[in-house]
Amino acid sequence: MSRPRTGEDRNKNGYIAVFDQANIHETETKKHQACFGTRHMVTLMLFLGMANAYIMRTNMSVAIVAMVNNTALNMIGEHSDEPIDDECGIVEDEEEVDPPHLDGEFLWDFDQQGYILSSFFYGYVITQIPFGILAKRYGNIYFLGVGMLINSVFGLLVPIAAQEGGLWWLIAVRFIQGLGEGPIVPCTHALLAKWIPPNERSRMGAFVYAGAQFGTVISMPLSGLLSVSDGRWPSIFYVFGAIGTVWSLAFLYFVHEDPEVHPKINPDERKYILNSLWGTQGITMPPIPWLSILKSLPFWAILIAHMGHNYGYETLMTELPTYMRQVLRFDIKKNGFLSALPYLAMWIFSMGISHVADWMLNSKYFTHTVVRKILNGIGQYGPGVALICAAFTGCDRWLTVSILTIGVGLNGGIYSGFKVNHLDISPRFAGILMSFTNCLANLAGLLAPIFAGNIIKGRPTQAKWRIVFIVAGVVYAACCTFYMFFASGERQDWDNPDNDEANREKDPERNGSTQVTST
Repeated sequence: MSRPRTGEDRNKNGYIAVFDQANIHETETKKHQACFGTRHMVTLMLFLGMANAYIMRTNMSVAIVAMVNNTALNMIGEHSDEPIDDECGIVEDEEEVDPPHLDGEFLWDFDQQGYILSSFFYGYVITQIPFGILAKRYGNIYFLGVGMLINSVFGLLVPIAAQEGGLWWLIAVRFIQGLGEGPIVPCTHALLAKWIPPNERSRMGAFVYAGAQFGTVISMPLSGLLSVSDGRWPSIFYVFGAIGTVWSLAFLYFVHEDPEVHPKINPDERKYILNSLWGTQGITMPPIPWLSILKSLPFWAILIAHMGHNYGYETLMTELPTYMRQVLRFDIKKNGFLSALPYLAMWIFSMGISHVADWMLNSKYFTHTVVRKILNGIGQYGPGVALICAAFTGCDRWLTVSILTIGVGLNGGIYSGFKVNHLDISPRFAGILMSFTNCLANLAGLLAPIFAGNIIKGRPTQAKWRIVFIVAGVVYAACCTFYMFFASGERQDWDNPDNDEANREKDPERNGSTQVTST
C-alpha cells in the first residue's frame, strides 16, 4: 500500500502502521544512494569476480590460436584438397603474417579445437541447477568463492595438461574449470537480490554483469601480448590463474551473505537495504513453486532470450579470434586487441544504458515490463542484425570489425533487459531462476563452437564463416522476438508476495520508517 505523508494506515491483518513523513524517508533514501556503502563494495567484488570468470573462459580462445600449428595443418592432405575461396584469396600480406616461430606445437584440427573450446561449458552447465538450489539453502559465499578458487587453480594446470597429457587431459582440466565456475551466475544473482534495492538494480546489475565484458577486454589483448612474448602461450594461464586465486581468497574473506550478518556494515545502510528488500528472503525458506514456475510465460520468455543470447555471444567470444586469424589475416597480437574491441564497446554501452533504464523506471512514465522489453530489444536485435551484415562484408577487414563492434556494443542492453528480469518477476527465487536459465542457455552456448568447428572444418572460407554468422544472427533475433511477446516486469503471484507482510510483522525493526502496533 502507498504511504501517506502523515497519520495512520490500517493493513489487511489489523495492524496499524505509523509512518514518518515521506520527505524524511526520501531524504534518507537519497543519502544512502549517494554514498559508497558496503553494498557497493559487495557489488565491486562481484564485478571483479565476473571479470575473472570471463577471463578464465575467454583466454583459451586467444591462446589456442598460438597453440595450434596452422602452417602444418594447411599442409595436411585433408586441407590441401579443399578448394581455395577466391573472395579473399589465400595470399597473406607478409607484414600481417605471424613469424614461423609463432606457430604452435599442436596439430589439432578445427573440430578438435571446437571440442576444446566447448569442454569448459560442459562442466559449467551441469553445476548450475544443483549449486543454485544448494546455495539457496546453505548460502552463496562458499559455493561461489571455493568454486572460483578451483577454477583458478586448475587454470594454472592447463599448460601442463596440454604439453604432458595431450588433448584429452586438456579437455578434462577445462571441464573441471567449468565445474568450478558453475556457481558464479546463480550465486551472484542471489547476492544481488539480497544486497541491492530495486531502484538500484538496473545499474548495479549491469555493472556486475558488465564485468564479463571487462574481463574479455582485459583477457583478449593481454593474452595476445603474452602469446608472442618469450614465455609464449603458457604464461597466459599462469598470469590469470594467479590473479583468480587472489580474488577468490579476498572474496571469501571480505564478502558476507547478506546485510543482516555483515559485521561491519553501517546500521543505517543495513536498515535502508532491508527496508527496500521485502520478499527477497523470508525468515524461513518457502517451498519452491516448481510447477508454477514451469507454467509461467514470463519465465519462459527470459529462458528463451537467455538461450538465444548465449548462442550468439559464445559464437563470437570463442570463434572471433579464429575468424580474425583465418579469414581477415590479422597477426596474433593485433588479433587480441581487435577481438576485444567489440566487448569494450559492449561494456561502455551497458554502463550508460543501465542509468537510462533506472531513469526510465524512476520517472514513472515507463513500467518495468516496457523498460525490460525496450532494452532487451536493443540488446539482441542489434547484434543479430550486425552478425548477418558481417556475413556479407567480404574481405573488407575494417568494415567487418566496425559492424561487429557496433553490434556487440548494442548487446550491452541485455543487462538491463532479460538479465535482471529474474529479479523483477521473483526476487525471492531469483538465484534459482537464474541457475535454470543460465544452465539451459549455456547448453545452447556450448553448441556454438562445436557447430562452428564442424562447419569450417577443412580449409576455412568466407562461405563457411557466412553460415556461422547468419545462424547466430537468426537465433539472436528469433529468441528476442519471443521475449518481446511474453516477457513481464511484474512480480509473479507464485513468488508469494503475501508472505512479505508476515515477515514485516515478525520483524518490524527491518522497516526503518515504520512502527507497528497491534489493535
